[in-house]
Amino acid sequence: MTTPRLSRLLDPAAIGRSSDPMAVRELLTKIGDKWTIFVILSPDLLGGRARFSELERSVPGIFERMLSTTLKSLERDGLVIREVFPEVPPRVEYEITDLGKSLLRPTQGLVDWAKDNWEEVRKAQSQYDAR
Repeated sequence: MTTPRLSRLLDPAAIGRSSDPMAVRELLTKIGDKWTIFVILSPDLLGGRARFSELERSVPGIFERMLSTTLKSLERDGLVIREVFPEVPPRVEYEITDLGKSLLRPTQGLVDWAKDNWEEVRKAQSQYDAR
């Protein structure tokens, strides 16, 4: 049951009232992707500009192809910019945009929630699986 205070903050029907609910759903799916969250919150990216190899090292478990795909998607959505320097070999750097920065607080909130509640979720999963 939702408390009166919480119900004022939450508006699940807002997606349906959007001018394009499917676009909102698609963007939420992209943002909620585990690699997007890890890349957006990467210390190297948050520190300013980051090279591909730095991002690859700072995102645990990501493969080169997945990082490349995620960065292209983030660039397409305007969350990061990519700059190629005319050097041999070419140097490529990524930087979070203002739009990307606006995503940091809610994303960090989701990560904090997961960090604070993973044990309780695991316990619930074990209880469910035992039935």
